[in-house]
Amino acid sequence: MLKTLLLLFLCGILFAACWPFALFLLIAWPFLWLLSIPFRIFAAAMEAMVALLRAILFLPARILGYRGV
Repeated sequence: MLKTLLLLFLCGILFAACWPFALFLLIAWPFLWLLSIPFRIFAAAMEAMVALLRAILFLPARILGYRGV
């Protein structure tokens, strides 16, 4: 809630200070969000691969009873 209110407040300041840039961001933001989707999918896939590799590497320690944090 506070994050949304702060974002709205900052957008209002930006609109008051430089309204053409604020309108440009309002129009461009959905397209930038759409362009970022493949990068987020790639990041999720890389995170899953690292988690799998970590699980494989730490499997012998877990079998031997190590309970790390």
